Amino acid sequence: MSVDLAMARYGTTQAREQERSVLAGPWSALLVDGALREIRYRGVEVIRSVAFLVRDKDWGTCRPLLAAVGIDEDEYGFRLVYRAQCANPDGQVLNYDLGIVCSADGVLRFDASVTAHDAFLTARCGFCVLHPIDGVAGAPARVEHGDGTREESAFPELIDPWQPFKDILAIEHDLACGLTVRCAFTGDVFEMEDQRNWSDASFKTYSRPLALPWPYTLEAGSTQRQSVTLSVSERSGVWPGSARAPSIPAQDDLTTITLDLALAGGETMPALGIAIAASEIDAALAHPELLAELAPQRIMLSFDPVAGHGLAELERFAALRRCANLPAVLEYALPGADDPRRELNALAALIEAAGLQIVGIVVSPSVHRQSNPPGSISPPCPALDDVYRAARAALPGLRIGGGMLSYFTELNRKRPPLELVDWVTHATCPIVHAADDRSVMQTLEAIPHITRSCRSLIGAQPYSIGPVSIGMRQNPYGSRVMPNPHRERIAMAGFDPRQTSLFGGAWLAGYAAALEGARIDTLTLGALTGERGLADVSDGVTRYPMYVVARALAAMSGSHRLPVAVRAAEPSAVACIAARDAQGRIRIVVANLTDRARTVRLTFRGRDVPLDAFISDEETVRAAGDMRGSASVELTRPVVLRPYAFVIGVSL
Repeated sequence: MSVDLAMARYGTTQAREQERSVLAGPWSALLVDGALREIRYRGVEVIRSVAFLVRDKDWGTCRPLLAAVGIDEDEYGFRLVYRAQCANPDGQVLNYDLGIVCSADGVLRFDASVTAHDAFLTARCGFCVLHPIDGVAGAPARVEHGDGTREESAFPELIDPWQPFKDILAIEHDLACGLTVRCAFTGDVFEMEDQRNWSDASFKTYSRPLALPWPYTLEAGSTQRQSVTLSVSERSGVWPGSARAPSIPAQDDLTTITLDLALAGGETMPALGIAIAASEIDAALAHPELLAELAPQRIMLSFDPVAGHGLAELERFAALRRCANLPAVLEYALPGADDPRRELNALAALIEAAGLQIVGIVVSPSVHRQSNPPGSISPPCPALDDVYRAARAALPGLRIGGGMLSYFTELNRKRPPLELVDWVTHATCPIVHAADDRSVMQTLEAIPHITRSCRSLIGAQPYSIGPVSIGMRQNPYGSRVMPNPHRERIAMAGFDPRQTSLFGGAWLAGYAAALEGARIDTLTLGALTGERGLADVSDGVTRYPMYVVARALAAMSGSHRLPVAVRAAEPSAVACIAARDAQGRIRIVVANLTDRARTVRLTFRGRDVPLDAFISDEETVRAAGDMRGSASVELTRPVVLRPYAFVIGVSL
């Protein structure tokens, strides 16, 4: 792939992970960087991934260097072996040998032997098995524990704040199609967490319980062994023997998108917000055209006294609010070092002194930005009832938002008193656990699960999401976000290069589409400029594809979302959002969420609507020499969407 093509698609020239298909009778999988992904049995995805992972003390992934790789594949099955070496940020080294064996008429088995050459500090070292969520959430399950007991249960339908299963020797679950999937483990104590909390599209079974101390040290010279064995059976009278879904979706399918204009839809498109940190104020003030052209409905101003913010930052926020002439919400990390009443009274005095006009404030204890995993001791924190009563008293007349400045995980575990807040909020980040392209796009599958679970907690309470970006603004699980000076795909990185590319624009379109039915009040994006922004102002002004999609979403705000039906062999490959405003104008965004071309055609139910539509893809970007490059298209005829291309249209 050429440099300019790679930059247009991904914002990086880093080579993508190579994939190889492996087959063994009814089994199929993708071999990616020593792990198996999309493990299928008779075409049905039964396990999303099995990988051996080593995490550093901040939960960053230690990248393995693979050597002595050998793979044999014939009509009887396949066998893979390799040796890997990992180093943590302190320079400590360990090696592991891994083998994968699958017979055409048997099981799929993974074995690993780990040797620490130095005393090795790690937060986790072992196999991680990921179950997919669609078709698995709510499925009946049986768990065999280390003490010999057997538990009859089910995968959680709503997101479990804690581990749904512990001390797992083996777990099996029944799929509606008639397959029963079994995973058995040896070598350590395994448990499961509901990764939908972090917007991962998986349930994860991992070793070393979180209740044990971490990080921990593997002693120099020590050796550990683990294994995972997968097996699948077909339930008599349930499995449709003639059904054989392809292991790899069809490559030449046509995606037909139908808009039903006869149904107005009861859901209103959310307002679009933009988060602006104190460090980004000057860039926003220097380029007022960025906010003016984007036309968001509000700005969110992030104020953090723990980071040293004070009157000067609030005065700069006040200047920005006057310049942008937009409603502003303040995001306040309550220090918790003093009584909440005194801290909030002091904040109210600073807001008045700065002349900052705001319409609402999100109040959340600063300490809640750090995760408290099961078994850990929560640091001191003022009672949430006291916090929000103090906010009401100190800031009368303002709407008070409650929830988390971090992710749904913490909201699910530390729930605000709903009677004391006017709305509930949390953020998301798609690179908490994995940063490959496939995993990042798959996080969109988890967004409806998050919003359904949040709605079950808060009922009809107003609900906002954000800030949302691909890069991580703050690491709740360690001491820092991961540096990314070479523009790579790195989990927990503060900057992710795909934010700047067509991939980022398609991902944002997919995110907005995934919010359907959640009745979100405001979707707030991570930043206007900077590492998690929509534009680069370091050398002139470059608007990213994500800016173009965000501008279209801002224009849809307040419109009625139209029902969209997607008919394709792989419906999740294409995202579509459509809305009709009070004047009858129809706006639409269609995006290809995959790395291969898709053919798309738009149809209408009720009446035909002429659209003024423009496509942004790698060719238009390269031809224009600008990330906003676009060309006119006719969506009612088949249109080829190149990888991560998107179309934005408005009725004439």
